[in-house]
Amino acid sequence: MLGESHDLFHEFPEYRDRIAELKDADPRFAHLYDDYHAVNDEVERIELQIETPSDTYTETLKKQRLHLKDEIYAILRRARAREQA
Repeated sequence: MLGESHDLFHEFPEYRDRIAELKDADPRFAHLYDDYHAVNDEVERIELQIETPSDTYTETLKKQRLHLKDEIYAILRRARAREQA
């Protein structure tokens, strides 16, 4: 939604420290993190009307962002479960 921050630290505030740790320690997570933020930045530029691509392209980006967010969340949950075990 326009005006909302979708960076991962805002999306998952309870995982703030874990995100920072995994970004430095896990190359796969770092790659997903970078991909997520690249897609998110593009969506934000579209929402601010800095870029004006087709609606289909915009929806594709939003779906990609959601897919990346789901993958990241799964990693965060597994890391928390391992920590608690």
